[in-house]
Amino acid sequence: MRSKFKIIGLLIVSAVMGYFIGSAAFLMQFPDEIRLTEFNTHELNIRLPLSATFHNLPQYETVAVAKVNHQPICENTRLSLQQPLTIQTDSSGLAEMTIGAFGVPIRRILLDVVPEVEVIPLGMAIGVRINTDGIMVLGTGSFQGEDGEAHSPADGQLMAGDLIFLVNGQPVKNKEILSLMVAESEGDVIFYLRRDDEEMEIVITPQVASADDVRRIGAWVRDSTKGIGTITYFNPRTGVFGALGHGIIDVDTRQMMSVKDGFIMPSTVTDVQRGARGLPGELEGDVDTRYVIGEIVVNSPSGIYGTLTDTMRKELADKTPVPIALRSHIMEGPATILTTVSGQNVQEYEIYIENVNRFADDDTKGMIIRITDPALLKKTGGIVQGMSGSPILQNGRIIGAVTHVFVQDPTKGYGIFIESMMEQEALVTFGGIAV
Repeated sequence: MRSKFKIIGLLIVSAVMGYFIGSAAFLMQFPDEIRLTEFNTHELNIRLPLSATFHNLPQYETVAVAKVNHQPICENTRLSLQQPLTIQTDSSGLAEMTIGAFGVPIRRILLDVVPEVEVIPLGMAIGVRINTDGIMVLGTGSFQGEDGEAHSPADGQLMAGDLIFLVNGQPVKNKEILSLMVAESEGDVIFYLRRDDEEMEIVITPQVASADDVRRIGAWVRDSTKGIGTITYFNPRTGVFGALGHGIIDVDTRQMMSVKDGFIMPSTVTDVQRGARGLPGELEGDVDTRYVIGEIVVNSPSGIYGTLTDTMRKELADKTPVPIALRSHIMEGPATILTTVSGQNVQEYEIYIENVNRFADDDTKGMIIRITDPALLKKTGGIVQGMSGSPILQNGRIIGAVTHVFVQDPTKGYGIFIESMMEQEALVTFGGIAV
């Protein structure tokens, strides 16, 4: 009998330990901070046998959280998380939520209540040109020298993704100048470059190519890239625009392109290559390179950001801003996107949000969306290249932007939260770029 009770006791202890370990592992996925907008009601849906205690931080004069489950919060008021919680916010400020079990604290999470932000959703097709901050190395190779032998001076010295800034102490403005400086050099050439986050000097001895009697090092380089995408929004308060919803990656090196300067220009969509299973589609368009509508300042994992020209701002002056939705506002269900798939005509199309991952590790994959609009499916087959950045709207708010297509099912793709894009914009704004 004693042995039976011992086994039961061990089972109970194991169950309790499993409960704590499982709950703790789940809560470790939560961010240290959850952002909420002031004067709104938010829902927190954890559905675990845990409890939560809310505190307005005494060092702040404002009351950030007014009510939880429609009741004013009091110190040491413990609420069950087995059912969804409704959190009613008051003025902007900070509050704290402590999650625990059996009275034991497991996790403290900061609730940051911020003022509501409004932006103008756009959905215009744009041409994008970026000039790299340095000459980017794509790779190395060999060539036949004047001695008839194969030479590859840069092999093992330069690496794909290296950014070259100086040659023999002189600045390099573009790839043509780099080629000329190598051709006119005598003896060794000193390259000053950045590799990842490290700056270094590399010495290479060029060889004369038999094909043209020109000194070469055997490297392929790039100094710019261009393409078509979609502008997501314009923030009239800061003067900053956001576009694409993901960064511009070099197609050869698969690295984020470092920006020296860049521009966006109006684009007219002339044709669509429909997407099919295993074959992503693509927008084709004519870019008006004579008419710059904005300057690119930042290329980041969550998109490109910069400022619009005065002329473009005036054209947007009569458009009505809409509030952004934070992660807590976004729901699975019907939504729409704004995008351009013909000419310069921005249209609204129906989609369905199949999944919302509020704690996704990859900001560009916070939502899974599915195109449901028959007209868009007929035109494009779903999401195609060039639609990245198309704003997503739900319940009168802008909630994010289209980022990627599922190659095996072009009707589906990923979306980034607008909250993530606004966080990146804040870095641009506080960096002194916005006006």
